[in-house]
Amino acid sequence: MPVTLPSCGVYERPEDAHRLFEGYDPRRALFLDRDGVINADHGYVHRPEDTEWIPGVFNLCRVAIDVGALIIVVTNQAGIARGYYSEQQFLDYTGWVHGQFASHEIVLQATCYCPHHPDAPDPALRLCSCRKPLPGMILEAARRYRIDLGASALLGDKPWDVQAGQAAGVGLNLRFDPNAMAEPGVVRTMQEAGQVLHRFFE
Repeated sequence: MPVTLPSCGVYERPEDAHRLFEGYDPRRALFLDRDGVINADHGYVHRPEDTEWIPGVFNLCRVAIDVGALIIVVTNQAGIARGYYSEQQFLDYTGWVHGQFASHEIVLQATCYCPHHPDAPDPALRLCSCRKPLPGMILEAARRYRIDLGASALLGDKPWDVQAGQAAGVGLNLRFDPNAMAEPGVVRTMQEAGQVLHRFFE
């Protein structure tokens, strides 16, 4: 019999779980990586006091909101698998992040997270179907929220973010790198990302 690999976890704030946009079915979405896109990647960030928002990320999210797209975070969380913090600590922190966005009138529909890693001390956390560059988190979100992946966009800061989006069939896959040379598929500021997203979502 085929082996079923573990899939991702999904966090939703209870007060936001029902706030799906009406009139956009199937829906479009903006998929965001977390560390390096939403917050600066200081390494295994899981506490509010270690959080530094990427400049312009809230305005970027408003571009998606203005066209009725859902905003969904898709994040590898090797820190859980490695034992640097518990899954509950991650969920508590994620709830805080969702609350911070809500204070800017931005609903993060969900955070899909992969708690697995090939080097995890626990063998049960080594294999999965969701760790990017695998597309499992994106496909789970598409199933859950009836997302039209071809009409959706993804922004990540690592090649495996883009690879996951491409494997899932996401229509626009961008890599955020403030230090990159100008090249197709790469944006260097959130303002530039917003402009590309605006053209794509028109």
